[in-house]
Amino acid sequence: MPLFSFLSATPTVMQLIFTVAAIASVAAGFQSVISEKQFSQEFLDNYSILKHYGGNGPYSSRRSYGISREPPDSCSVDQVIMIMRHGERYPSPDLGASIEAALAKIKSSNVSTYQGDLDFLNSWTYYVPNHCAYNAETSTGPYAGLLEGFKRGSDYRARYGHLWDGESIVPIFAAGYQRIIATSRKFGEGFFGANYSTNAAINIISEAKEMGANSLTPTCDHDNDTSTCNSLTTVWPQFKVAAARLNSQNPGLDLNATDIYYLMSMASFELNARPYSDWINVFTLDEWVTFGYVQDLNYYYCAGPGDKNMAAVGAVYVNASLTLLNQGPSAGTLWFNFAHDTNITPILAALGVLTPERDLPTDRVVFDSKWSSGDIVPQAGHLTIERLNCTSTAASPAGVYVRLVQNEAVIPVEACQSGPGYSCSLADFTEIMSKQLPDFVSTCSIRSSYPQYLDFWWNYNTTTDLNYPKGPVPCAEGVATS
Repeated sequence: MPLFSFLSATPTVMQLIFTVAAIASVAAGFQSVISEKQFSQEFLDNYSILKHYGGNGPYSSRRSYGISREPPDSCSVDQVIMIMRHGERYPSPDLGASIEAALAKIKSSNVSTYQGDLDFLNSWTYYVPNHCAYNAETSTGPYAGLLEGFKRGSDYRARYGHLWDGESIVPIFAAGYQRIIATSRKFGEGFFGANYSTNAAINIISEAKEMGANSLTPTCDHDNDTSTCNSLTTVWPQFKVAAARLNSQNPGLDLNATDIYYLMSMASFELNARPYSDWINVFTLDEWVTFGYVQDLNYYYCAGPGDKNMAAVGAVYVNASLTLLNQGPSAGTLWFNFAHDTNITPILAALGVLTPERDLPTDRVVFDSKWSSGDIVPQAGHLTIERLNCTSTAASPAGVYVRLVQNEAVIPVEACQSGPGYSCSLADFTEIMSKQLPDFVSTCSIRSSYPQYLDFWWNYNTTTDLNYPKGPVPCAEGVATS
């Protein structure tokens, strides 16, 4: 007993009630504290399928290094140069044929009612409405490509609207491919709103190799470093496991690892047109991790730093960007460009910011690589170069700085990050890039009769004739002919 107590030795009912109430109050308060955490302790980004289908499926922001996306307090953006992949799309006709072959193999089996992971197939229909939809940008579902293009334009109007005076005509450059042109138009509608019809000027840049360096899609016809790319395989142990599992659940089914690869490709593309894909859940997360790495290998060795000539291809865009950055806002403040995923990866190879220390192995998965295609080139992926005009701080002098933003995450230049917000001074950035950029014309043996440098940023049309399509898009059309 306490030394001084006003309670009887045997507590009364009221005393018990008050005691229980007090305990309950403390417990409730404790529970309240637990439920009101300021920060979640769970990080689930790497468990998201959105990071494990490479460039096939819907856009997702890049996993960041924690650097603020907003300009540093001492800086303002006075020029922006962006290149964006087209929005979410249906598969290409070639991939579509492989997908249809795998589906036909399932349909022709002796399975009358699908079981296990495939039970949804009893009522499922293929999401590509007809053959003419192949290659086209999607317009249905929450991940629709046309919607993503408009949304990015709207988001960039909120972020960079101060760079437009409300009167001048702004050129928008699109590679000559139907879905790319469609994305550029939707982006323009999102950015300019009601002013799109009068203040945006779509410029379509031909993809023909005769364009040489004056292109958003330069090619290296004399590429002699494609042996690894050409030998990559889609047959991995995890795909064999998946095939065995589905076959055992459905006697009569005879899927193999190659079929699994194309079915997984189909699953990720399905999200581009529908809000949900049952196919995603057919495969385990381990299998998706493998699938994503196969995509990483394709981008690395076929269109990235794993091909020694790709840096030269990307140097075309980087060199032109350096010229614009050094000319500054007087040359123009908004530079919006639209192309393919395989036009962005060479630019990254030229910049060198995401190049792994060692080549990616082709016989096992690397789990800590900088080169993750789900972060680099999802559908509607984009790379933005910001020119920053900054006042002095305790750490850096006043001046002009540059920073790279990929899929809305800041990517520092490893050799130059002493500026505000881990940016690089324009002078240092120019020096670093000028020293490391290979020459496109000599590396790729560009004919002297072809353009030797990118010129369309300085010689563009300001008419609005191409802001809208002039008729229906031909069936399964890719390259724009007009």
